[in-house]
Amino acid sequence: MEILPRPFDAQPLDGTSTVPKHVQLRESLRSYIVRSGEPGAAIPSERLLGEYFGVARMTVRQAVDCLVAEEVLERVVGLGTFVARAKVDLHMKMTSYTEEMIRRGMVPDARVLSFEQQGASPLVARELQIEIGQPVVRFRRQLLADGEPMSVDENFIPAHRVVGILDDPPPTSLYSVLSEKYGLVMEWGEDTIEATAASPSIARLLNVEMNAPLLKIQRHAYVARAMIDYSVSYYRADRYKLWVPLQRPGVRSPRAYSSKRLG
Repeated sequence: MEILPRPFDAQPLDGTSTVPKHVQLRESLRSYIVRSGEPGAAIPSERLLGEYFGVARMTVRQAVDCLVAEEVLERVVGLGTFVARAKVDLHMKMTSYTEEMIRRGMVPDARVLSFEQQGASPLVARELQIEIGQPVVRFRRQLLADGEPMSVDENFIPAHRVVGILDDPPPTSLYSVLSEKYGLVMEWGEDTIEATAASPSIARLLNVEMNAPLLKIQRHAYVARAMIDYSVSYYRADRYKLWVPLQRPGVRSPRAYSSKRLG
């Protein structure tokens, strides 16, 4: 038998108010979620919410739909409605995953899937602009934040650029090792971003359903004009949102003015 979670102390609706009931219900649920809701926790069914608040299921659905649209709640087909987990804004910068997660106040971790030298496949050779079969270092990892899988990354670096890197344990921060040990500070890069569906192997690593939506990002990173790193990353679409700053050519951004004033 389905019952309300204990305690469930959402604010009751005011029958004398001129504010529509679905709006009152939406704000009552929002307040309850902010106060008591844990990310990933299930909320009661529409039937139970209707009984608790004394409203029709259509009213409940209208309120819940609004919160889903605002990404306060998220629906999972066949399972129910849950308190949404905050998405990490994917701001593309030439920094390492470790640096980015620490900046966000999250605890980064990684599980190494492979760290080896191999001959460049036709695809890798084309992307790195080297000969087929030329030695490359392949570094593949499952990246986590606060213990939860976030992405699967695979980097390919021409082996002659990182002589001896395999003699040491796999690096915690690849870009830091490239910079500190080899003097290879990534100066610029190009990212190609597309939507894709999780293959069975990637789905297992990211703890998502097969064919779940992912962000696939291919990066070419350079030092001066030399390409040093080609990588392919698969990000969980339910944990990331893409943030892209836009600026009209020739117009200074507000941040630039702020920096000048603070200078």
